[in-house]
Amino acid sequence: MGLKLGLVLFLCSLPVILSQENNDVTIIVKGSVTEAETDDNFVCATVDWWPPEKCNYKQCPWGKSSIFNLDLNHPYLVRAIEAFRPLRIRVGGSLQDQVKYGIGSLKFSCDPFTKMYGGLFGFSKGCLSIARWDALNHLFQKTGAIVTFGLNALYGRHQVQKGFWQGAWNSSNARDFIEYTISKGYPVDSWEFGNELSGRGVLARVDAEQYGKDLISLKAILDELYRKSRSKPLLVAPGGFFDNQQWYAKLLEVSGPSVLNAMSHHVYNLGPGNDPRIVSKITDPKYLSWFADTFRDVQLTIQRHGPWSSAWVGEAGGAYNSGSRLVSNTFLNSFWYLDQLGMASKYNTKVYCRQTLIGGNYGLLDTQTFIPNPDYYSALLWHRLMGKGVLSVDISGSLFLRAYAHCRKQKSGVTMLLINLSKSAAFSVTVRNDLNVDLAEGNGIQKDSSFIHGLKQTVSWIGKEASKDSHKREEYHLTAKDGNHLSRTMVLNGIPLQLNKNGEIPALNPLLVSVSSPITIAPLSIAFVVFPNFEARACA
Repeated sequence: MGLKLGLVLFLCSLPVILSQENNDVTIIVKGSVTEAETDDNFVCATVDWWPPEKCNYKQCPWGKSSIFNLDLNHPYLVRAIEAFRPLRIRVGGSLQDQVKYGIGSLKFSCDPFTKMYGGLFGFSKGCLSIARWDALNHLFQKTGAIVTFGLNALYGRHQVQKGFWQGAWNSSNARDFIEYTISKGYPVDSWEFGNELSGRGVLARVDAEQYGKDLISLKAILDELYRKSRSKPLLVAPGGFFDNQQWYAKLLEVSGPSVLNAMSHHVYNLGPGNDPRIVSKITDPKYLSWFADTFRDVQLTIQRHGPWSSAWVGEAGGAYNSGSRLVSNTFLNSFWYLDQLGMASKYNTKVYCRQTLIGGNYGLLDTQTFIPNPDYYSALLWHRLMGKGVLSVDISGSLFLRAYAHCRKQKSGVTMLLINLSKSAAFSVTVRNDLNVDLAEGNGIQKDSSFIHGLKQTVSWIGKEASKDSHKREEYHLTAKDGNHLSRTMVLNGIPLQLNKNGEIPALNPLLVSVSSPITIAPLSIAFVVFPNFEARACA
């Protein structure tokens, strides 16, 4: 009943949408070859170490969401992770380089973090007990999560001047911890070495040459301890800001071939969480686009200095210092988040870890109630619909319409993500296939204005032997509840996305639409559009 009512309401709203400023846009999908490829489990979310005392801007938004005190048995948490089948979870964050592991040669008491004047980030060192590690793995195994664990890369080093640490890494505590993990059969997919110690660092930094040597040591430990295992974990590093290309290049050169599987970096391109311009930044296409230079630089650095490695975004929260309490947990944030996923994919980023699954203002789940925020559903739809093959697109029209295309997830066809950043303009979108353009023109895709004008027809898909009667596409239109773009509730095809009475993730059902009709994208809205019969040789 709810689905039918929502569909009726959505269809009734179409005349209003169409009455707004409308713009014709043509998108050509180049399905002949992929331009990049992600990992099958590209979408990732983090669980952080921050204790309740972590505060920014006179607010303390972390509550009981840390690795130490998160309610691992909360049914909403379990179901939220299970819905991804599977979700990659990165365990790590700013305090990971102060974490000891309560096992083996550790000669200290195993206590959590406490506030401490003069401590890194204002906290003491903390200790992860084996009992808590067992409990975390129970959650991971029950939900089928894929685990990336961030190791302490400062252990054994000493600070020689403010922020600069020297000395070789002491691997003893990490080795004991990894050995215990293997003995219990806990399937850690990847081990990440350090957090924000790269380049200029964040409060602490380590020289690239020493970091590279320590990666070689850690790789040798992993090879030794996993020598009898069927699967080998990946080694990921350094998990910092890409603020010094030479540092990253040297890291790859010093560590050498086949050591570093993934080079990870962090994204907080919206600035501090209290920045009053965050809303305008998110809706400014030029502002969003400038970060493409960073993705491109990371890609080129890997190609030139470490082609055996790949790019990961190990942590991305948009706004730093726990996110924005006014924006990060609202519908509007999905414009930044989904645009980041699309942009990162184009530059061969294999994994993109959202800060956080729960915790701070930017959690996919609310810190207090565990109820999904709008970005949770954005992440889930991407994970279910967007495959790993990334397709190039040509688009005519407004800069405010963003378009990304991938091979469909584990099925034939193509999925397109459309993001309308305009507050007033709706778009009528025509999608064409470069295969048909090639056949029609003989010389491939033309980009001059006369050709684009000729493509603006009232069809939304062209493929081999297309039929108005036999082809349907799936549309997932995302809007804000009551038209409030700062709403905490996302609406899918006219139906508010809310947990059902049993606390389960709601069904994410599409509209089935004839491919002979144009795609209408309302102002400040997002749409995933699935073309099951789209001819894309690269996706065959």
